[in-house]
Amino acid sequence: MSIELPRETRDEAVASIQRYFEQEMDEPIGNIAAGALLGFFLEEIAPLVYNQAVAEVQERLQARIAELDLEVHEEPFQYWRKQGGVARGRR
Repeated sequence: MSIELPRETRDEAVASIQRYFEQEMDEPIGNIAAGALLGFFLEEIAPLVYNQAVAEVQERLQARIAELDLEVHEEPFQYWRKQGGVARGRR
């Protein structure tokens, strides 16, 4: 599964890469080079981040599912306890 960005998001990412190179590396990078670098990162590194995020979500969901039993558990046979524990028989 390849990670694709919407066009507007991709354009913003390319602009951010260009700004980073200009301000932090003191070397401008062109639009095409910045786009190629973004493509490389999306193909090579983004899957690591994506997989980590999926693993963290799975872990959180498993913890939430484990808590679910505590939240929704109902004890059976509670009628007589609610009635004060008095058993009344027929006569």
